[in-house]
Amino acid sequence: MREELLSLIEKNSRIGLDELAVLLGTNESEVLKELETLEKENIICGYHTLIDWEKTSIEKVTALIEVRVTPQRGQGFDKIAQRIYNYPEVKAVYLISGGFDLLVILEEKSLREIANFVSDKLSTLESVLSTGTHFILKKYKDFGTILDKKHEDEREIISP
Repeated sequence: MREELLSLIEKNSRIGLDELAVLLGTNESEVLKELETLEKENIICGYHTLIDWEKTSIEKVTALIEVRVTPQRGQGFDKIAQRIYNYPEVKAVYLISGGFDLLVILEEKSLREIANFVSDKLSTLESVLSTGTHFILKKYKDFGTILDKKHEDEREIISP
């Protein structure tokens, strides 16, 4: 039940207990008990809403920043990752393989604000060796949700 429950709420965190119970073949109290356990165990870490900001009047710029760092003795990448993720404008930090060590996802109101963050905050950290910034120009799919859905006429063509 646990894996199926997690998959269902990952796709739709607003799904009701009644619907979850039906889909899982159990009762609502069992679903609620399992959700509470998953939250206590920090398996469920939060509930989020996916917003297509392009359809609003609110300006947002998202950047993917690759960061090459010198890992600290006895702490690896954890301490520098923690310093970076404590900035409120940072949405995510990942340890990655390849030419860079960390991937930082940043969201701001303008390109200038992102540039200022990289030059004034990120690049000045002692362990940071270099950065590479990439701007998201358009999101087509995010967290498993297609954002660029085109309305297609699904009617069947009938010809004489």
